[in-house]
Amino acid sequence: MKYHIVTFGCAANEADSERIASYYQARGFTKAKSIHDADDVVINTCMIRQKAEDRVYGLVYNLTKEKQKGRNVKIVVTGCMVGMAAREKTGKTLAALKKKMPSVDEFLPIEEVGFDHAPIRTDTRHALVPISNGCNNFCTFCVVPFTRGREVSRPFNEIISECKELAKKGYTEVTLIGQNVNSYGADLLVGEKNVQVLRDVKGLAYFKSSTNSKTSYTIGGKVVKPTFVKHLGRLRIPTLFPLLLKEIAKIDRIKKINFISSNPWDFSDELIDVIVKNSKISRQIHLPVQSGDTKMLKKMNRWYTRDQYLTVVNKLKKQIPDVSISTDFIVGFCGETKAQFANTVSLAKKVGYSKAYISMYSDRPMTAAHKVYKDDVSYKEKKRRWEILDELINKTNLRNGTYK
Repeated sequence: MKYHIVTFGCAANEADSERIASYYQARGFTKAKSIHDADDVVINTCMIRQKAEDRVYGLVYNLTKEKQKGRNVKIVVTGCMVGMAAREKTGKTLAALKKKMPSVDEFLPIEEVGFDHAPIRTDTRHALVPISNGCNNFCTFCVVPFTRGREVSRPFNEIISECKELAKKGYTEVTLIGQNVNSYGADLLVGEKNVQVLRDVKGLAYFKSSTNSKTSYTIGGKVVKPTFVKHLGRLRIPTLFPLLLKEIAKIDRIKKINFISSNPWDFSDELIDVIVKNSKISRQIHLPVQSGDTKMLKKMNRWYTRDQYLTVVNKLKKQIPDVSISTDFIVGFCGETKAQFANTVSLAKKVGYSKAYISMYSDRPMTAAHKVYKDDVSYKEKKRRWEILDELINKTNLRNGTYK
């Protein structure tokens, strides 16, 4: 029996697909030469935009036509679409998926794959290493907390052991993967459900000081102090991410360490200091901003103002002279005016990004924006704004040879 995996979406999905490959090979399958040669076709889905979802439906439709012509192929759907269905308790989302794709033979929750088998990696030098799954931030536009659930961190020593094993196998570069790597370990320290998700509400995850919080973590028999991340003048969460980077940097054969993605409000001074002191850590920092307008950021439930974001950028540039910053933008979010978009353009000019992933806002089910806001910016206007940012950042950098 042969399998073929089609992956849509982000680096986290790519890492999941490597584990899915291992899951299949442990069951005696071998990798097919192409999708046309496979007995099982596994579609690892993304729901971050409607366009990504539509591509899944298109692929299933094409495979269904082959089935109708007599091809004996099993269609397996996994990833974010299934994750959302699994977490929606009424069963309506799963029923809707089955109705839209009746020829799908199996809907496989990614949690069933787990970490029991080593990923099947095709790259022999660079490895994707998941350090957490899910997200606690609940940005109003984002479906990830509903597709992947609350943030769950992998055990510290498990990640270090994986990186050491990769080094023994000849890997020289790792990319640490998480929806927000900066908050890695917060759930290990205070409990998965005790991390605050709304930016202006006092909650259990706030501490008066780092000394009276009584939060600690044991690594290799040694009690270590986490980094406490400040927000709105208060200590929001404890994190182990700076410590994790330090430990991985000690592995001799690992020459380069990347990480994605980083939320600006959790980018602590301690994290910057670790990057400065360890040349192995990439100077290419991905720092998603989404909008350059403070009112729009609050509407998105982003935990920073325009000025606070620029403060992080300025610290990075001052302390890491060769830093290169990339970002994410959403244009045409609910109610975004031309003046608010102009603030995004001015921010882009001020920062000087090396690269930008620009998306036109797409209404997503279950999100706060879907429930309380109106998707009232026309497609034509979204496209116009997309083209302005793409020309300003990506196309200009391509012409100048600075696109990274």
